[in-house]
Amino acid sequence: MKFDKEAFKGEVQSNARKLYRRSLEDLNPNEAFHAVAVAVQDLIIDDWMATKKAAEKQDAKRVYYLSMEFLMGRALGNNIINLTAHEGIREAIRELGLNLNVLEDQEPDWALGNGGLGRLAACFLDSLATLGYWACGCGIRYKYGMFKQEIVDGYQKEVPDDWLKDGNPFELKRAELSKEVRFGGWVETVNDNGKLHFAQKGYQAVIAIPYDTPVVGYGNHVVDTLRVWDAQAKDTFRLDEFDKGNYQKAVENENMARNIVEVLYPNDNHYAGKELRLRQQYFFISASVQTAVQEYVEKHNGDVHHLYEKVAFQMNDTHPTVAVAELMRVLMDDYGLAWDEAWSITQKTCAYTNHTIMAEALEKWPIELFSKLLPRIYQIVEEINRRFCDEIRAKYPDNAEYKISKMAIIYDGQVKMAHLAIVGGHAVNGVAQLHTEILKKETLKDFYEMFPERFSNKTNGITQRRWLLHANPELADWISDKIGDGWILDLPKLKKLEVYADDSKAQAEFMAIKRHNKERLAKYILEHNGIRVNVDSIFDVMVKRLHEYKRQLMNILNVMYVYNELKDHPDMPFYPHTYIFGAKAAAGYKTAKLTIKLINSVADVINNDESINGKIKVVFIEDYKVSTAEIIIPAADISEQISTASKEASGTSNMKLMLNGALTLGTMDGANVEIVHEVGEDNAFIFGMSSDEVIALEHNHEYNPMDIFNNNQAIRRVLMQLVNGYYSPENPELFRPLYNSLLNTKESDCADRYFILKDFDSYHQAKLRADEKYQDEKWWAKAAILNTANAGKFSSDRTIEEYVRDIWHLDRIKVKD
Repeated sequence: MKFDKEAFKGEVQSNARKLYRRSLEDLNPNEAFHAVAVAVQDLIIDDWMATKKAAEKQDAKRVYYLSMEFLMGRALGNNIINLTAHEGIREAIRELGLNLNVLEDQEPDWALGNGGLGRLAACFLDSLATLGYWACGCGIRYKYGMFKQEIVDGYQKEVPDDWLKDGNPFELKRAELSKEVRFGGWVETVNDNGKLHFAQKGYQAVIAIPYDTPVVGYGNHVVDTLRVWDAQAKDTFRLDEFDKGNYQKAVENENMARNIVEVLYPNDNHYAGKELRLRQQYFFISASVQTAVQEYVEKHNGDVHHLYEKVAFQMNDTHPTVAVAELMRVLMDDYGLAWDEAWSITQKTCAYTNHTIMAEALEKWPIELFSKLLPRIYQIVEEINRRFCDEIRAKYPDNAEYKISKMAIIYDGQVKMAHLAIVGGHAVNGVAQLHTEILKKETLKDFYEMFPERFSNKTNGITQRRWLLHANPELADWISDKIGDGWILDLPKLKKLEVYADDSKAQAEFMAIKRHNKERLAKYILEHNGIRVNVDSIFDVMVKRLHEYKRQLMNILNVMYVYNELKDHPDMPFYPHTYIFGAKAAAGYKTAKLTIKLINSVADVINNDESINGKIKVVFIEDYKVSTAEIIIPAADISEQISTASKEASGTSNMKLMLNGALTLGTMDGANVEIVHEVGEDNAFIFGMSSDEVIALEHNHEYNPMDIFNNNQAIRRVLMQLVNGYYSPENPELFRPLYNSLLNTKESDCADRYFILKDFDSYHQAKLRADEKYQDEKWWAKAAILNTANAGKFSSDRTIEEYVRDIWHLDRIKVKD
C-alpha cells in the first residue's frame, strides 16, 4: 500500500475536529498527538484485519506468548517505522505545522512492564510480526504499571504511573470476547451416569475484558496482536449488603476486580500481596486460555482434540505456568475430555522459558493460599503431582524419595510452579548458552536427567528496529549508507561493517555520531538532573533492574574508591568519567532501595566537590524506562555488565549497548559469554571469577570477605565510609545494612553473597584497562565499530526463528499487498 500523504493530512485534521471539536492548529501537543496517532492506527487497521483473514484462510498455527509484562515503550514512532512510511508521515506532519519528535514525546511509555523480561516479550512480538508468524501476546492491562519512580532526597519514591489517563489511541476494546474467571469457593463432584464432573461453587467471579493493540511487522503488512486484560466485577454492587450497613462488603467484588489490574508486581512481603499476585496470574492466564481454546474449537467444528496442531502456549518465566493446570481444567470441565487425553494435549501445547538460575527465584506458592484461592486448579495440580511422583518411583526405584524431594510439584507445603511447567510441557529452554548449561547441571539437573529431550537453549535477542533504527537514527543511516539497509531484516549483515573498522574516515564518522548522542544525553541530564556533564568524558553506563546479583553496589563502591584516590592524589593522571545509573528497585526490596540512596548520596558529594575539577560526575537517571533508554544507550561508551558469574540468565541491555557501539565491561556471565565470543575478548574488558569458580565457592563455603577487609586498606577505607557518615553525615548508620551485607550475616545468611569484594580488585583493574584504551582514539573507534559489526547474532529475529524451528513449528502467513 502506497502512502497517500494528502489523505493522511486530511485524516489528521478530521480527527482534530472529531476528537476535540477544534481545528488542528488550536490543539495542544498532547491533543495533536492523539489526532495523529488515530490516523496512524487507521493505516494499520486494514492490515490487521487482512492478517487475521489470511491466517484463518491458511488455518495457520498461532503462538500465544503468555507474559506478566510487556515493556512496549511508546508505539507511535515504532509503528510509523514498521509501516515503512516514516519519511512520508514526517513530511505530512511537518506540512501540518507539527513536529514528529514533539508528538512522540507526548505519548507516555506503556506501563505494562518493568525489566528485561517485559522488554524481551515486546521484542519477540516485533520479530514475530516482522517474520510473518501469527502470534498473540497475552498479559494484563495495568492501570498504574509497576510505579513511576521519583527520587526525593536521594531515596526512591514509588508513585502511580497513570499512563492511561488520556486514553490509549492504539488499543481496541473487545468486550464481545470477555471471559469469566473464578476465584475461591469449593469444588463439588457430580456423578453423571458413572462419569465424574467437577463444579466450582461459591466462587467470586471476575469478568476479564480484552483490549487488543496492533503489533506491526516491518514492511510486510503482517500485524499481530498484543491482548491485555482488564478486570470488572460480575456483581459490581450488592445493594442488600449496603442496606444492612455493610458498606465495604457491598463493593467488595468491585474492589477485588479493580485491585487485580492496578499494579504490576504488587509488594508480596505480606500475605495479601502474595494472594494478589496469584490472583493476577490466574486471571490473565484463565482468560487467555479460555479464549484460545474457544477460538480453535469454533474454527474446527467443535473438535478440541487436535488443539496442539494449531495452538502453542509459550510461558514466559514461572508467572504464567498455571496455564498447564488451567488448560487441563478447560479441556476436562468445559469440553468433557478424560484425563489422559487432556494431559496429552496439554503437554504438546505448552512450553516453558526459564529466566532465572537462582533456585530461590523459582516461584512457589503456599498450599494453603493456592488451594483456597484456586480450589479446582489445586485439585488438578495435586493429581498431576501424584501421577508424576509415580513416574519418578518407577524410573528411580532405588532413590525415589530423594528424587521426589527434589522434583515433586507439591512438597514442603508449597506448589512449585517451575516444576509444574517442566512436567506439563514438551519443551524447556534457557536464554543463553551458559544459563542453559547451568540449568542442566545445577538448578534443574534432576529434570534434565529425566527429560533431556525437552531442554534446549534459545539465546535472547533484541529487535534492531527499535534499538537501532528508531533509537539511533543517525547511526542507522550511516550503516545503511555503508552497507545498505538489509540489516533491518537481517542483522548479521552488519558483519560487512568490519571492513570499515580500520578506516580513519569511517572511524571519525562513527565517533562523531557517538558524540552527537552524548550531547543529546548531556542535555537530557542537565534538564532533568541539573548536572552539567562533560561530553568528552567516558560515559560509563549501567542501566538495568536493581538487584544485588547485578552488583550496582560494586559499581558505586568503585566510584568511591576512585574518588578517594583523586582526593589523595589531585595531580594523578585521570581521564574524566561520567558514571550513569538507571534502575528501579522493587518496592519491598530494602537493600536495593538503599543502594539507590547510596548512589545518590555519593553523587551529591562528588558532583559538588570543586576540588576535583569535574573529573568525576555521577548521575542517577530517574524513572528509567524504554524512552529514556533510547536516549542513554546510543550515548554509552562503556556497557557495565557486572553480574556475579552464574547468576544472570542472559541480559539484554548488553546486546542493546553492543549494537550501539559500546564496549562491554563485564563478567563471563549470561549472554556476555556469547558477546565476547562474537566480538573477541580483545574488544571487551572481562574480569572476575568464572561461573565454575563461583559455584565451587558456594558449595565449599570457604570464602570469607573479612579476609579482604583485613588485608586491603583501600577497600577497607571505602567500606568504612559506609558507616562513618562520610556520605550520610546526618545519619552515619544509614548505610550500615549495606556494610553488614558485605561483611557479616546480620542482613542475610551469607556474607557477601554475590562476591562483590572477591571480584572488586579484578573489576577495578578492568576499569583501568578501559580508561587507558579509551585514550587511544583510533583503537577505541575500531573496537566500537567491531562491536556494532558483530552484534548480528543478537537479533530477536534469530531467537524467534529458533523457537519456531524447535518448539512452536509455525508456518508463515502471507498478507497480500
